[in-house]
Amino acid sequence: VQLQASGGGLVQTGGSLRLSCVASGRTSSSYAMGWFRQAGGKEREFVAAISLRTDSTYYADSVKGRFTISRDNAKNTIYLQMNSLKPDDTAVYYCAFQYSGIWYQSRGPDVWGQGTLVTVSS
Repeated sequence: VQLQASGGGLVQTGGSLRLSCVASGRTSSSYAMGWFRQAGGKEREFVAAISLRTDSTYYADSVKGRFTISRDNAKNTIYLQMNSLKPDDTAVYYCAFQYSGIWYQSRGPDVWGQGTLVTVSS
């Protein structure tokens, strides 16, 4: 499986961006995908995930109510709609993939995509 993320950019505080991630290759019929982010000098952290099998979504507390993850199964694509962006959201955002119909928070991703940079100016 290969993951291709896009949609990052520069936005002002309070603005919005939408990230996309396309999965290609042997995705199988059951998988889950999500987003992580890593700010300068910090560890990579979980942002959001979505399960293909149940359509359940999961969010970090820091983004609940502002970010929305969604998917288009026909396109093997997930999206992260980010609203009310803050400077603290500035980070490289990474797409992630699990070979599981349900997202398991306790295990790491099986596949990482390349990052896309999101910069929120104050």
